Amino acid sequence: MSFEMWAEKYRPKRLDEMVDQKEIVERLKSFVKARNVPHCIFAGPPGTGKTTAALCLARDFYGEGYREHLMELNASDERGIDVVRETVKTFARSRSIGEIPFKILILDEADNMTSDAQQALRRTMERYTETCRFILCANYSGKIIEPIQSRCAPFRFTFLPREEHDKYIKQIAERENVQLLPDGVDAIFEVCGGDLRRAINTLQAAASVNKPVDAKLVYSITGRASPADVQKMLTTAIKGDFLGARKQLRDMIQKYGVAGSDIIRQIHTEIFKATEIPEPWKIKLAGIVGEIDYRLVEGSDEEVQLSALLARLVEAGYEMKK
Repeated sequence: MSFEMWAEKYRPKRLDEMVDQKEIVERLKSFVKARNVPHCIFAGPPGTGKTTAALCLARDFYGEGYREHLMELNASDERGIDVVRETVKTFARSRSIGEIPFKILILDEADNMTSDAQQALRRTMERYTETCRFILCANYSGKIIEPIQSRCAPFRFTFLPREEHDKYIKQIAERENVQLLPDGVDAIFEVCGGDLRRAINTLQAAASVNKPVDAKLVYSITGRASPADVQKMLTTAIKGDFLGARKQLRDMIQKYGVAGSDIIRQIHTEIFKATEIPEPWKIKLAGIVGEIDYRLVEGSDEEVQLSALLARLVEAGYEMKK
């Protein structure tokens, strides 16, 4: 098995190789065909191909020597006004040598830039449009100031659909000679929810154990409890067996090494899947879970609060029976 990071190894090199995001790819291809591109904002959840799309666009524009015409900065590390005044401005003001008269500057995690840096960037984008095009990648486009948004063409990336996600993961497993079982594919999607980068890294971490990749292995690698175990614990609590449910909770924490905040999220998800809980009670239990989650965020003891949650579930079970 290769020790090279698979997420980088299987990153698409051209726009034609992009996974899903068909509408965005078609728009970017039209820019390549016209040999011109506006300033852009690539917004959407992590692991959906924002930075990859920007790099593919640059490669399709300039060919294999694209690195000479490209600068990639991560704004979460270099997010102050000095970076815009010095690094960005120096790169943007010089003209590109070659057929394409402009360079491309990719600002990753642009929504982490300070307000002052964004204001300085707005002016830089305005002054050096002829020599440089900016591509801003952000998880939340709303955190980018309006003057920058109005200067950019927006692109909205979305999580990959289940079919595309499973197909790509299976292809990688086949190429790397990894035995990926069907419940392992389901578990990877359950954990990653369409974040392809995270899914590939999860697959590599599971494959490094040199065992068939099944659901049990995926959950243990990612520190997540099995949904079946969480559902079993909920059922036990609602039936009135508080001590039994508490023992199952402790076993899960010990077995999977799962954090309290993570197991709270899983309980929240499983409550809405539980068929034995009436709809009005799902609403009430969602409120209870939200209250316990808030207490954990504020620094309360995990075991005490999770036990309190189970106690509330037991009480709810008694009320449902009446």
